[in-house]
Amino acid sequence: MSSETAARPQIVVLMGVSGSGKSTVAGILATRLGWDLLEGDDLHPPANIAKMHAGHALTDADRRPWLEAIARWMSGEVTAGRSGLVTCSALKHSYRDILRQAMTGHPEAVLTFVHLTGSRELLQHRLTARMDHFMPPGLLDSQLDTLEAPATDEHDVVSIEIGPPPAEVAAATLTAIQARA
Repeated sequence: MSSETAARPQIVVLMGVSGSGKSTVAGILATRLGWDLLEGDDLHPPANIAKMHAGHALTDADRRPWLEAIARWMSGEVTAGRSGLVTCSALKHSYRDILRQAMTGHPEAVLTFVHLTGSRELLQHRLTARMDHFMPPGLLDSQLDTLEAPATDEHDVVSIEIGPPPAEVAAATLTAIQARA
């Protein structure tokens, strides 16, 4: 199911709080599927990164330009007929709606949000062990407080538990997105 052979372009947004394994799972899937991969964090403006690095949570106003940049990338992928994966916390329903707007005018495309979920203890353990990220472990609670679990009207969201090893999480994710293709 590479981007060249997919019947319809697909965009998969791996979402969840920091430490949920978005980048790891997306990397496994990108290799397996041959799809383009955007690390959403790469589109954060320097001011956002500095703010998080200093231990301050982002506001909706901070996040909006970042989400719009991700949406532009998604739209570009679909316009080009390619499938792609993107990592993005997408913590609120309204944030996911900004990303959904990228699919306006692309009825041929399939959008799936994969909500990677796990216990606070597991997430905290992962963040504490991580050395190379600007998001300090102290912001986990603010992300969990901001997170709006997918609502029943969000039919394009599947939830995957992150307790198993990353390869198993990626396999479960692949099964879920193939079911939506």
